[in-house]
Amino acid sequence: MSVIITFQKYVRPQSLEEAWELNQKKRHRIVAGMMWLKMGKHSFGTAIDLCDLGLGEIEETENEFRIGAMVTLRQMEKHPGLAAYSCGAVEAAFKDIVGVQFRNGATLGGSLWRRMGFSDIVALFMAMDSYVELFEGGVVPLEEFVNMKYDKDLLVRLIVKKQPGAFAYQAVRKQRTDLPSLNCAAAKLGNEYRVVVGSRPARAMMLRDEQGILANGITEESAASFAEYAASTVPVSGNMWGSAEYRKALVPVLTRRTLMALGEVL
Repeated sequence: MSVIITFQKYVRPQSLEEAWELNQKKRHRIVAGMMWLKMGKHSFGTAIDLCDLGLGEIEETENEFRIGAMVTLRQMEKHPGLAAYSCGAVEAAFKDIVGVQFRNGATLGGSLWRRMGFSDIVALFMAMDSYVELFEGGVVPLEEFVNMKYDKDLLVRLIVKKQPGAFAYQAVRKQRTDLPSLNCAAAKLGNEYRVVVGSRPARAMMLRDEQGILANGITEESAASFAEYAASTVPVSGNMWGSAEYRKALVPVLTRRTLMALGEVL
């Protein structure tokens, strides 16, 4: 049986207000890169294309990055400011997402809105001081947004505050370009350490060093101790990319590796 998606109407709204109003209809859908939405057999009413709303740019200021919902993954991957600020973690997180052609079409908004558990993008930016701007909901911390219920609001942009810090990203895949069996991002923001574990396969989960395991810095011993803490804290389950037993074994290994990579850039 062929896989096909159909729309009865195609609209390019000229304002965020118009886009939001259109999106309130049950059978209307916002379309962007269409990389995930097209992979199903569905019939919708109206396709809402945000390409005329000026959301395809990355704005960098002294204090933050403002990344529009229509920015492609490839734009982010190759942005020199994001590369420098993230210590190369953006490229590390993006480089194995399917392929260059896919990343030239897939958008930030499409990647963030579904809050998919396997998302390399969600895991990485959760480790940063990141926020999403919603048309109705305002500015919400990404960590909070990831755990919100789906609604009919409109994601406008991602905001990443330039807090002094360092970042690292690691993932385990069956092969390059496949979805991750487990992914992990680590950050030091000021004096705070953060570790985010994703592809559990549930939504990404934030761990903070509330026990002070890394208080004296990242060493082989402290990274191993935090990895054991992660293993006892992060719930996992199984799917076609890895069994629960496999993921349970991966959590401490990948956490330790990512922390050691972070230690190298501090």
